[in-house]
Amino acid sequence: MAHEGLWEQLEKLDGTETAQRAKCQYIDSPARYNITLLNTEYAVNLSDRNIFSILSDSTQEEAKFLKQLCILAYLINARDLPPANKLVSGETLPGGQFFFRGQHGLPTKKLEEAFGNNPEILHQVSAKLNAERCEFGDASIRLYMLPRLPLTIVIWGRDEEFEARASILFDQTAASQLPLDALLAAVNLTVGALLKNIAESG
Repeated sequence: MAHEGLWEQLEKLDGTETAQRAKCQYIDSPARYNITLLNTEYAVNLSDRNIFSILSDSTQEEAKFLKQLCILAYLINARDLPPANKLVSGETLPGGQFFFRGQHGLPTKKLEEAFGNNPEILHQVSAKLNAERCEFGDASIRLYMLPRLPLTIVIWGRDEEFEARASILFDQTAASQLPLDALLAAVNLTVGALLKNIAESG
């Protein structure tokens, strides 16, 4: 089974205390958590170790590998901390200087290719994810990937002098909420959701 070690860790934790740390809901019969990821609600069932989205039309869709990783790692690690409201790069998080490089680099190039010619599209396609507009760069948003994990994305558009640039910024508390491998997965899922929304709107 995928993430067996994470399920084992989660099952040992107190449900009510975990829900408070992770800012989500715990229901004890049958034991499950309800948690929001990228503006979609998911049920985390402890009895049969599965995670599925709760869609508005009452259909259910099983969460894929990366979403499961993010949700389980978050429930295990999240801390009851308010956001510091101080934006930092991935490299300045504890251990980030060595982690976010090479194959673990943040997917800024995908954002530059998708939004560099028309940064304003970022605001349109992020509305489904309940993002709020920020005042950085040519277009920027802040969205909650998980209840205690805000991400800020900034785009500078391409012009005659400069190539497009993108930044992915974290709240200073991000590494307290998720280990770095799950944090990278969270970013990749967020960027993937934005690109999917472009495809669906185009």
